[in-house]
Amino acid sequence: MTSDSGPPRSARSTPSPHRAPPRRARWPLAVGLLLLAPLCAEYVTGYDTSTGDPLALAGGLLILAPLYGAPALLIRETARRLGVRWPGILALAAAFGVVQAGVVDQSLFSTSYRDIEYWDDMLLPTLIEPLGLSANNAVAFVVGHAVWSYGVPIALVESLHPAASRRPWLRAPGLAVTALLYLGAAALILSDHLHNEADHASAAQVTGSLVAVALLAALAFTIGRRRPPSRDAAVPGPFVIGTLGLAAALAFNLVPPTWPGVAAALAVSAVGAASVAHLSRSGRWGGRHVAALATGALLARAAIGFLAVPLGDVAPLAKYAHNTAFLAGAVLLGAWAAWRNRPSAGAGAARAEPLDDDPVR
Repeated sequence: MTSDSGPPRSARSTPSPHRAPPRRARWPLAVGLLLLAPLCAEYVTGYDTSTGDPLALAGGLLILAPLYGAPALLIRETARRLGVRWPGILALAAAFGVVQAGVVDQSLFSTSYRDIEYWDDMLLPTLIEPLGLSANNAVAFVVGHAVWSYGVPIALVESLHPAASRRPWLRAPGLAVTALLYLGAAALILSDHLHNEADHASAAQVTGSLVAVALLAALAFTIGRRRPPSRDAAVPGPFVIGTLGLAAALAFNLVPPTWPGVAAALAVSAVGAASVAHLSRSGRWGGRHVAALATGALLARAAIGFLAVPLGDVAPLAKYAHNTAFLAGAVLLGAWAAWRNRPSAGAGAARAEPLDDDPVR
């Protein structure tokens, strides 16, 4: 999801890439990311008991916005301050995914999570008994969090204000509040799990998760900051990129929870990541491509929601109204992001030429 957008450096008044944009721009962007992340992470597929219930969905944001939106903000702010490119952003997102699934809600190591009826179908075919986890669940949870909980929301919200997309949105007090919100929400989820679930991660499993988090963070701050040489090569148009992103995301979400399915999911992820990394090195890759790729991935998740069976007793009308609303919302958000990055948008649109101080190249 790399982009080379930004204002021309030749302008003497161009703000520093490390200086926050005006408050009227940065606060709506920060709040937008805080809210969009949980929608992409939890609500877009409509699998939970809150599906189709507007009041329950709104109330759930009191916990889910800090739980998902706060990490998305912290990942994004850290990356923009330290010059971490998109490979590093996704590594940080995967690290938070491991924290979420392995330490906070511990679903990665549960054999009966929330008494979900189809949990055994997800768990048993690829269960690795010595580790106490399912390979299918590990791939689905970690990649799912990295892409949909954090990566897609960051890319789309940044696409809505290209001129501010490479600069911090929060200062020290905002970062501190964001971190506290996340720690509070994570503590509530962990406490609920320890009190209401029978399966708890062992000390060894938690330690292993934290080691994986450290390795992913190290990857983000080393390889994730390297700037590969740019090249002048043709790239497919945004519509093609979005369509390919949609197809890859559908394939990832539709593979069966078996060993061949795990292999297919990993192959789709690897080929997709390598392809985007290669294409984004071109100076012709811009903000419209990023917005299209993120939109395609989000549309796939929304479409998969029509196949999901919600937990609890959710009326079919409520379920399909929920799915339709989120699919329409994904289309509208993607269209807005594309419009904001249209070539005629002037200084606010994505630029094709690379910037020396662009931290994502």
